[in-house]
Amino acid sequence: MVEPIVVPRPEHALSRRVIDPDALKVLYRLKDANYIAYLVGGSVRDLLLGRRPKDFDIGTSAHPYQVKRLFRNCWIIGRRFRLAHVKFGTKIVEVATFRRQMPAVADETGEAVADAGERDLLIHHDNTFGTPEEDAFRRDFTVNALFYDIATFSIIDYVGGLKDLDERVVRSIGDPNERFQEDPVRMLRAIALAARLGFAIDPPVGDAIRVCGPAIARIAPSRLIEEYYKILRAGASERTFRWLAEVGLLESITPELQRASSVLWQSLAALDAYRRRFGPTPEQLTNAILLGSLLVPLGFSPRTFHARGLAAAGAAPLPARQPGHPNAIALGPTARLTLGVLPIPRREIERLRQILMLQPRLLDVAASSRTASGLMSRTAFSEAVTWLEMHGDAPEAVERWRALEAEDARDRPDRVRPPFPPRRRRRRYRRPVQPQ
Repeated sequence: MVEPIVVPRPEHALSRRVIDPDALKVLYRLKDANYIAYLVGGSVRDLLLGRRPKDFDIGTSAHPYQVKRLFRNCWIIGRRFRLAHVKFGTKIVEVATFRRQMPAVADETGEAVADAGERDLLIHHDNTFGTPEEDAFRRDFTVNALFYDIATFSIIDYVGGLKDLDERVVRSIGDPNERFQEDPVRMLRAIALAARLGFAIDPPVGDAIRVCGPAIARIAPSRLIEEYYKILRAGASERTFRWLAEVGLLESITPELQRASSVLWQSLAALDAYRRRFGPTPEQLTNAILLGSLLVPLGFSPRTFHARGLAAAGAAPLPARQPGHPNAIALGPTARLTLGVLPIPRREIERLRQILMLQPRLLDVAASSRTASGLMSRTAFSEAVTWLEMHGDAPEAVERWRALEAEDARDRPDRVRPPFPPRRRRRRYRRPVQPQ
């Protein structure tokens, strides 16, 4: 039993006024139902640093289906660990039951294997409930294990996160070698967190990343690409990817980025500047724009891409179409585009193609009003203007299209532009009936 550091309300700067009102509703309803309810994780960290959290997560002693009985607008999700999502319109407040760390593996008698060098530490099942103390110690980094108690308005620290927050350092809870073997994605998150907050990395954490780096290849590619999306949306993607390349963590996932040129860093710097200026709203930074900021510097274009940077599985090599790219090959209709080991959804590639093919037309300042109206009816128009503003270096053209878009919205307020073109329904072939 570890005695936590408890900071009472008069001694810290976190106020309920800066907590999302819907998150407060969830916290108070759980407290009124006699459950422990804490604001947890990155939201407490960011509020203590004076930053606006991306989301507000809640930890509670209530089990998922007990949470569901309290909220009609609640859905249970997850397989490895059940989570309750309380929905308020498009906003989601995630509620997780306190859980504890389980031994990574057991022998035939059910006893945990003692030698860490002879066992597989990768966590496959993580669905065991626990206490707030156990929940704090199973988290990744000390600055992510701070709790805000809605019952007493105090900060609770079991692992020394407040000290590390003051020292601006990312430190692992427990042995970093074991923690990174349990979940190698934590190596990505350590560097992304330090880059975003401007923190230093604790030397044992840095050493463990260099030792355990190849283990990142064991993670499902679909999970890794979601981590890439989070990095690209965070506003510090250039610094993060440079740091990841420096420690060699990209070599096993995306070697194209490990050997990237200055063009990529300029593209990511433009993305970060746009993110800091306008914020991470979904309408602005879609997955297609995020992927384009990575793929276009590697040679992707609406019709061709660079074979050394990207791989097309299933597409026969065709003659190059761009004289500047001798290894460029066409992306055929059945090609599957990948970035390293990460599969790129064809839906996002098609969207990116639409965005890029609109760029020359958006730069045409002599376009007629009829042409402008036709362009604004395109489903990718808004994203194309965002791309032009981010990477096009054409402020006059951007200002013109934003003004036309605002005028169009005033004239037709009920118009809703679908995010993607509707899919055509295939007609089922029926064999004609032979006459008797």
